[in-house]
Amino acid sequence: MSSTEATNALSFADLGLSDSLLKTLTDIGYETPSPIQAECIPVLLQGRDLIGQAQTGTGKTAAFALPLMEQIDVKLTKPQALVLTPTRELAIQVAEALQSYAKNLPGFHVLPIYGGQSYTIQLKQLSRGRSSRRPPPLLRFVRFTGKSAACTNSTH
Repeated sequence: MSSTEATNALSFADLGLSDSLLKTLTDIGYETPSPIQAECIPVLLQGRDLIGQAQTGTGKTAAFALPLMEQIDVKLTKPQALVLTPTRELAIQVAEALQSYAKNLPGFHVLPIYGGQSYTIQLKQLSRGRSSRRPPPLLRFVRFTGKSAACTNSTH
């Protein structure tokens, strides 16, 4: 059996995803993981880094998004993950995919932030759910999984 055949024989349950995500995947019609998903999801669930490459339409978003979602604690009201995309369109597409995967995760929120829109409005949306309703005047860093990631602001 080739590695592609072996990969295609796996189910999402074999990859170690939670019952709530498995239910969502069934509900939205995902039957078996694609090769990129089968190879990436277990590695990312272990907290390891990787670089994956695959053709358009092969499920790359689910390959990184599903393990990312397993790490989110919906009880925390602060940003816990940062996904960088090269375009506004891809940011919106990834946000929509994450929201669809979060169907059975009450309290999970996704917010795409991108240029061409008011940062004031976007930062207010980002601060929603926090004890302080006032967004910071300048978003310098987003804390996630114990690391800091630099964010840019159009005024600097």
